[in-house]
Amino acid sequence: MTQRLHFAGLAFGLSLALTAAHAATLSVQPPLWADHPSVERFERGVDEHIARAQQRLEQLRRVDGARTVENTVAPYDEAVRHLNTAVYLANLLQQVHPDARFRDRATSAFVKVSSVQTAISLDPSIYRGLAAVPLGRADQATRHYVERQLLEFRLAGVDKDPATRERLKSLNDELSQQVADFDRNISDDVRHVEVVATDLAGLPPDFLARHPPGPDGKIAITTAYPDLIPVLSFASAASLRRELFTQFLNRGYPKNGPVLARMLALREQIATLVGYHNWADYYAADKMAGSGATVGAFIEAIARTARPGAAREYELLLTEKRHADPAAEAVSPDEKRYYSELVRRSTFDFDSQSVRPYFPYAQVKQGLLDVAAVFFGVQFEREPGVTLWDPAVEAWRVLDHGRLLGRVYLDMHPRPGKFSHAEMVPVLDGVRGRQLPEGILVCNFPQPAAGDPGLMAYDDVQTFFHEFGHLMHHVLGGAQRWAGISGITMESDFVEAPSQMLEELLRSPAVLARFARHYQTGAPIPAELVARMNRAAAFGRAGWLEGQNAYAAISYDLHRVPASAVDPDAVVAADVARLTMLRPLADTHEWAGFGHLAGYSSAYYTYLWDKVIALDFFQQFSAADPLAGDAPARYRRVVLEPGGSASAADLVRGFLGRPQSPEALERWIGAEFASP
Repeated sequence: MTQRLHFAGLAFGLSLALTAAHAATLSVQPPLWADHPSVERFERGVDEHIARAQQRLEQLRRVDGARTVENTVAPYDEAVRHLNTAVYLANLLQQVHPDARFRDRATSAFVKVSSVQTAISLDPSIYRGLAAVPLGRADQATRHYVERQLLEFRLAGVDKDPATRERLKSLNDELSQQVADFDRNISDDVRHVEVVATDLAGLPPDFLARHPPGPDGKIAITTAYPDLIPVLSFASAASLRRELFTQFLNRGYPKNGPVLARMLALREQIATLVGYHNWADYYAADKMAGSGATVGAFIEAIARTARPGAAREYELLLTEKRHADPAAEAVSPDEKRYYSELVRRSTFDFDSQSVRPYFPYAQVKQGLLDVAAVFFGVQFEREPGVTLWDPAVEAWRVLDHGRLLGRVYLDMHPRPGKFSHAEMVPVLDGVRGRQLPEGILVCNFPQPAAGDPGLMAYDDVQTFFHEFGHLMHHVLGGAQRWAGISGITMESDFVEAPSQMLEELLRSPAVLARFARHYQTGAPIPAELVARMNRAAAFGRAGWLEGQNAYAAISYDLHRVPASAVDPDAVVAADVARLTMLRPLADTHEWAGFGHLAGYSSAYYTYLWDKVIALDFFQQFSAADPLAGDAPARYRRVVLEPGGSASAADLVRGFLGRPQSPEALERWIGAEFASP
């Protein structure tokens, strides 16, 4: 999405029935997909939401007399709620529906709603109406909401002349289509390589059991994460690691070449029409960073922080490689995970396969729900009799002492055509007393089967916790008066902080002791194994930081120079070479599968910006047991429950008592070398 109003959520919802008349019956809010809509019913539902939004906006325009919160902000926000619901659903279904035809129609619906949102963001009558509302006696959340919306209208170009507004509308409409195409080209392009059983030496037994040879003796290994990560981590065959990683880095290529070029050109034109030098400056204007220059300076600061540790880590990797190849002069990207595993074994006495038996999928899922129940002060209750677009998708109710707070869905395993990584997708915005928040996790973890518990790597468990942090932020922040400030609606370069903070719980032996048990014996994960795992997990942090910083630089650099001059392969090569110890693989086009270029555009720095905040947050919790004490309840109340009703900077100061500091990040990077 390109317009700057909070229409753009991360993805979906169908409920048309929830109006003020249902305020007393929110406990029976029907679950998503309750009526199992056909593609035609889905499209009619989207059109109905658009129509209701337009009715509310017409009500706003017709106000005769003094503007008030009730006659102007309320109908405007109701339009926001309807359009968010439509765009959330369309975006979700283009990512998860098993029918390619349905996904295609969902993409078209997404573009249609996006076009309506763009038109609203450029409508001077709506802007003037909101601007005329006296806010002196309004509550703080309403003032913040209206003031931020007015900023977003101006960034959309609402104050430009009619011809410029029409041009911006056309550019934004086309950009919405290009963004959707970029994402779809990645999710539809799951590649594979064919191997024989002997090529899989080094991989764990459960992986081998899930990949039996076909009648011709060949085994298909895909670029989906449940295949990719084990191969890169454990496969002895260097040729297999190289071939599979090459295929992974080329997802979306060549289709996304012209799509990216057009996206960059459209963004450049939008930014310059509104009055900014480039998209990177424009896109930062409503975020914590505030300017492209701040983003660039942050990337350089992270580079300086990460390089000393990354250089030491790289030397350990190269030394490990030279045990088998004394003439080796470099470690390539496809080798990094493999040699990192060997270093953790030889230097830190830790084999990551040794913890996988303690992380079977079903046990991790229940363990996470149990941990989250304590940490957030809620209860989770499986919703019976709910069938969704795939039999494996689950619905759960979130309660607080019997009071229904919202509903969450878990779509956790890969299938053809599905979004290929992991994310949280909103379903419905919460509106206090009128609509409960709902959200879904769309992930790709190993699916248990008969004789296969679906053992998860530690990294997968960490991803599960990360995405669940987004989910709880959306639900707990979903009791606002206005849909436009519900859930994760503050500055978008804060959205990753709560999710990255929740990842840190996995460093706690007290947290792991609650659910990490051997899938065969039931024995709890040994404390000494956790200690070795934590020490070994610290290895590679500086290199990871460099890698993420390179992605941040790529997303930033692609958007700060004239689009006509951009060579994406050259940008990737230059930023990777400048900011990491590695060099790109030959004949790869990593930008083509870099999905964040569609959604985050120039703002991938968000992940590292928020890592600084998340680690600072985590220091406020008990080192012995982060679930204990009053910090979790205070975190829920001060950081999560406000949703987007206050600025991100105010949320950070409210919890820390000061602005964020990089000191916790610096200690986190150095932990591997500080350990005894």
